[in-house]
Amino acid sequence: MKLLLKKAHSHFYRYSVGFFFYLFWPLLYYFSRKPERYKTMNFFRKVCSFCSSAISGIFYRMAYEQPIDWSRTYIVCPNHTSNLDISAMSLMVKNNFCFMGKEELMHKPVTGLFFRTIDIPVNRESKMSSFRAFKKAGERLQNGVTMIMFPEGMIPDDYPPQLHQFKNGPFRLAIEYKIPIIPVTLADTWKLLWDTGLERGSRPGVCHGFVHKPVETAHLNVEDADALRDEVFRIIHRKLNSNED
Repeated sequence: MKLLLKKAHSHFYRYSVGFFFYLFWPLLYYFSRKPERYKTMNFFRKVCSFCSSAISGIFYRMAYEQPIDWSRTYIVCPNHTSNLDISAMSLMVKNNFCFMGKEELMHKPVTGLFFRTIDIPVNRESKMSSFRAFKKAGERLQNGVTMIMFPEGMIPDDYPPQLHQFKNGPFRLAIEYKIPIIPVTLADTWKLLWDTGLERGSRPGVCHGFVHKPVETAHLNVEDADALRDEVFRIIHRKLNSNED
């Protein structure tokens, strides 16, 4: 019975995401037509994220190691265990932003509009697709758009989830464009909704996250990308372990 209720809740959450997306569809479509309107498009993405979560009884609480200066551009690197992570990051970032994610998201009903416009799709099996995606990401960063990149590259299959090896892309990009990285530890989004929620369902509650202080990259060279990747991994891994104690 408990699993049945959790699955019913996950369907309610999915339908609420669709409901608010299509409620705001005319505005989202209008603001998606020109890049200079993407910031307003992101505002409505935040509204959709908050409303669809709140009506399902899901809320987000972020603690900060230090205040973040949102007048700067960042690469935000959270761990990834749940579809709720996208809403959590959309609500957390206070300046204009975009996601980089798998190419399949272009063809999903809700994420498709974003990944055909403001967000950056990438086929990691194709070197050409990766090159184009990272070139576009560099252009966005130079224009003051914060990038949100999940360094694991996917939601891992193991349950309970473990932190998996990070990919190099975000860290090479950060060094090349001298952009600070903000590591984010999402401690328990998976406890409310793991992955898509279709297998184990979901439940109301509060998702807790910890926003670490930015890791500066201005003094680094491309050869330091592996060390930077490992440093960010250790920061998030250490925080996840401390939350389990």
